[in-house]
Formats: sequence, C-alpha cells, structure tokens
Amino acid sequence: MRRLLATLVLASLTIASASPMVAAQVGQPDIVQEHWYHSYATLTLDVNEWADDYPEIVDLIVAGQTELGRNLWVLRISDWSEENKPDGTEKDVVYIDGGHHGNEHLGTELAFLTAEFYIEGWEAGDQEVIDVLTTTELHILIMLNADGNDMDTRWNINQVDLNRNYDHYWNNCPPNNPTQPGSGPFSESETLANSIYMNTVVPDADLYVTMHTGVWIMLYPWGRWPEQPSDWELFHFIRDDVNSNISEIPIRNANQGLYPNCGTSRDYGYGVMGFPTFTFETDDEQWLLGTIEALSDRLGEELDVMRYLIENVWYWRARLVVDSLVVDNGEVHVNVSNLGRSSTANATLTYVTGEGETWLPSGSDPGESPCESEETVYNYSSPGCGFGVNATNSTKVTLDFGNAPISSTEGQFFLFYQKRVIDASTWVSEPVNESMVEFDNRIEGTLSSPSVFLSIVCVFLAAFKNREEN
Repeated sequence: MRRLLATLVLASLTIASASPMVAAQVGQPDIVQEHWYHSYATLTLDVNEWADDYPEIVDLIVAGQTELGRNLWVLRISDWSEENKPDGTEKDVVYIDGGHHGNEHLGTELAFLTAEFYIEGWEAGDQEVIDVLTTTELHILIMLNADGNDMDTRWNINQVDLNRNYDHYWNNCPPNNPTQPGSGPFSESETLANSIYMNTVVPDADLYVTMHTGVWIMLYPWGRWPEQPSDWELFHFIRDDVNSNISEIPIRNANQGLYPNCGTSRDYGYGVMGFPTFTFETDDEQWLLGTIEALSDRLGEELDVMRYLIENVWYWRARLVVDSLVVDNGEVHVNVSNLGRSSTANATLTYVTGEGETWLPSGSDPGESPCESEETVYNYSSPGCGFGVNATNSTKVTLDFGNAPISSTEGQFFLFYQKRVIDASTWVSEPVNESMVEFDNRIEGTLSSPSVFLSIVCVFLAAFKNREEN
C-alpha cells in the first residue's frame, strides 16, 4: 500500500514539475521542493534565485565543472556587509559539501536544507541565524557529482567513486573493500576542483562536513585505521554533547562505525588540511527520486545537529588566552588557558620588538639553545621552549628569552600555536592582551635575606635611640 501511495504521489509530482506553469517559474514550488529530489537543473534555478534575492548574504560562485561540464555551485553565506566579526577578528569558516555519490540524494538535500535554513532565517529575522552569519562564513557545495545525480548512480561519468579519489592513502585499503578509486589521486575534475577550493578558499576552515546517504551515522577520522584520531577529545566531546542533548545518532570512528575506506574527502580534510571533519550519513529509506514525508520533517533532526555544529564552531579548535604574563630579568612566567574543545601540543610565546625583530625562547643556555634541532626546527617539547595545553584546561610555564630586548614601552608578545593536535593543523599567531603583561625587575636571591636583617637592625637602633633620648 505504501509503495502504491508513493507511486501515485511521485507520479503527480512528476506531472506537476513538467507542466508549463511550473517550468515557467524561476524556482521550485514548495510541494515539489519538499518531496522531489533536486536535479542539476532545479538546483541551478534555486541557488541562482537565492543569489538574486539575497545579495547581502549570498555570494554564488563556481568552483569548477563536472566531467560533463556542469557547474559546481558554491553558496557562500554570511553577512557580507562586514568582512570581520564585530570585535575585528576573522570570521569562523564552515565548509560543507554534498552529493559525492550521485544516488545518495538525501545527503545532497541535507546540504540544501542547511543553506535554506540560514537564508530563510535571515529573511525572517531569526536571531540565531543573524548571530551566526555575523561571525561565520558558510561555504556550501550542494551537489559535487551532478552528472551521477542526474543518472541516479553512485559513480561519476567515468565510473569512478569520487569519495575514493582523494589524495590521502589513495587506493591503499584492504582488498575486501572493492571500489573504483580512479586512475590516480584527483584524476576526476570534481574532486580536483573540490581540493583546490579547500586549499585556496577555505584552507583554515574550522569545520568540514561532507554529506552522504546510507547508514544513519556520523563518522569522524579515520577510515583507514581503527585507532582514534589525534584530536579524539574534540570528536568525543561533540559525540557526547550531541547524543545527550540533540540526537541519538551514532557518532564513531569511520573504520569501526562503517568499514575500512581510503581516499575519502573526510580523511583528506582532516589528515591533509587539518580540518575537524565529519561524514554525515543520512538514512537510505528513499523511494525513487522523491520522498513521501516532507524533506524538512524527514531531515529535521539532522538539521538540528548541523545547527549545533555551526553555532558552536568557535570552540572546534584550541583557543588560547593569556591570563597573566610576568617578565622578570629575561624570564617570562605565563599562565595560559585553552577555551576551545581541541587541545594543542605545539605552543610558545614570541616577542616582536618595536623594530619588527622576532625573538623566541632560547632555553636555559642561549649559547647552545635546546630549542633548535639539527634541522633548525624549533623544538616545542624541550623544557623552556614550548608547551601544550589540553582542551578546556590551563597551564603555567616559564620561558627563558635570554638577552631578548624586551621593553615595557615597545614591542609585543604573541601566542604562536597550532589550532589542533593533528600535524596538518593550521598555525596561528595571536597578540597577547597588553593589560595581562607585568614587568617585575625586583632584585632577587641573596639580597633578600640581608634586607630583612637590615630591617631588624634598623628597628633595634630606632628603639635604642628613643630609649637614649628618654
């Protein structure tokens, strides 16, 4: 009975979508939008209509073309009236792509619904949306495999699985997981364009989510190994927070949660780009090219998870702040807190003089600094050179700047560290708030005891003098 109903409804939608009235419209009517999966043509109509209607927040660009020459549309959504956040810092960046596999339509529709939520929310004056778009850039490539989408097949036109075509252990997985990875990494125009966009437009993204359809699950790295990723604290926190407050969707390591897989965009995004990355797998209960239940209802829980990930994107990296910094005769005593949910293993202070010269901690012996290895690579693990700070934790450390010309009136201290533990993660250099810096040049050591002794002598002499006068 359900199949018969589905057939009747979808048949009516097919007739409606082919009618002159609908074909003449710029975008799709709501009844089609909610029940009929996008083709490349209807997606093109919708994203261009958004760009025309909301130029203040929607910037539509083309990241490249498919093998058959279809455009890879990218919606860039933010409050473009301001380049930075209200406090002057750079906006956080979220990158989303959908449709690697052409027949996984619900994943493509989740990417579309995410864009729709923020565009329509802006129009409605939704404060959550306004706050996000004031501080965040959303980059959403809704349909990567447009050729496969219109043919309703997993592969692209060359019969390649695009989600095995990335340059991260390409074609290097167990033989019991057969797939067609292509003739080499990025042999396909779709994945090559996606990687170029990652490396040139969003190289410092604070979140990357790639959307698929299959088993209802969210997957984080790695696909090739069962071991947890370097930033397991971050992924486990998100898992626990989502499962406790939003959704019971399983959130697991991809190798254990699904099956071994290599050359994926997820592991490329994390292992090569250093993004915190998830594969969002929606359920696969679909009928032909549409759905009986409205898409906004069917994917409502998944959209709630996406809203959580986007709204809290500021926390998905290490966020170091200096609580106190005391300069004492070349030694710098610093107390640092990490407000983010990701740890950092490589952090240090740098000092930039008024003339622009940069100084790093030199360790206990400036003449033979343990901070420099034979390869002239800075050694953050050597005492007095660098430090790490766990997620939502703090640390106190003393760094020896030797004879660096540190001045209380000129120059500036900076925190220099990696956003996450993964080696590929981005480095940042952030100025230390000058109100946290204190200079303490009091004489220390052997003079402290005589000074106490002299004080006692002075008290004794003063008492003796008073007695003598009396």
